[in-house]
Amino acid sequence: MKRITVFAKRQDSGRIEEVIEGLVHYREFVEDAVKYVIYAPDSMVDSVVDKLRNSIDLRYRESSIAVDSPDFVISSALKRVDKKIKKEARPPVEELIAYAKKYSEIDPLFILLTTIAGLIALTGLFLNNVAIIIGAMLLSPLLGPIYSFSINIAVGRVRDAGKSVGALLLSLSLVMFLSYVLTFIFSQFIELSLTPEIMLRFANSPIYLVMAFLLGFAAVLALSRGISESIAGIAIAAALLPPAVVVGIAAQIAPSQVMKPLLITLENVVGLMAGTLFSIPVLKIGPRYYYEKAKARRFLIRLAVVLAVLIAILAVLSML
Repeated sequence: MKRITVFAKRQDSGRIEEVIEGLVHYREFVEDAVKYVIYAPDSMVDSVVDKLRNSIDLRYRESSIAVDSPDFVISSALKRVDKKIKKEARPPVEELIAYAKKYSEIDPLFILLTTIAGLIALTGLFLNNVAIIIGAMLLSPLLGPIYSFSINIAVGRVRDAGKSVGALLLSLSLVMFLSYVLTFIFSQFIELSLTPEIMLRFANSPIYLVMAFLLGFAAVLALSRGISESIAGIAIAAALLPPAVVVGIAAQIAPSQVMKPLLITLENVVGLMAGTLFSIPVLKIGPRYYYEKAKARRFLIRLAVVLAVLIAILAVLSML
């Protein structure tokens, strides 16, 4: 349940009443302005806010729309409204954009957590210890940039989407480099071998593209439905973190094999991006205004074509 607070000019009250008909609401007139407090089920918030934006003149300083979540609301009327709603709840697009924004910049904490997770995964791979590798996945925040990329593309914010991809690639590159350096250091003191867990990341297959595509779609679906980020993030980290670490290991121990884990890493990155893009039209995520929708659609189509070409190239390379 969401609480929508609207401030508008008094002359807009008629159009507002049409939008919120059937919803529990309270109205208060203050001089030339009017204040509405509206309670709406989560699944209706997007459409209600969309209609409210078209019903009031937001050019005035007094006009605003705010959405928040009350701790609890006791109302029999709200229960009756809630029972009529059959659609699944989805956060409003502004909430999705706000979440994505923090991953649209290169965050030192994000980079630090990713590199620490990579070093933990490195230990687990050399010890052939699955529990340690899973622990590294739990720590890694790699889902953030992938999700941010999809949401920014959905609303036409191409520059922010590019920054999200840049943050992801930078963190993965840093993981590869540090894995290479630490493998070199370790090799000076102990004899290192390619364990079964490492060897698993040498087996190329087009299946990785399919898996990554499904993971990308499922991750956006999960987050848009309010499922915990940590649950969806583990799957993303599982696809990206161990192969990236193995790239660094292979570059030091088995240089002739380094392209295999690198190809798997690229397949997972491209597959995840394609899966998140596919989720956009399916979940109907996008900007509110028609001119923004047209712009976002153009970028989405162009990017889909580029990713389709990359997927075809990677699929061929993985079968060689």
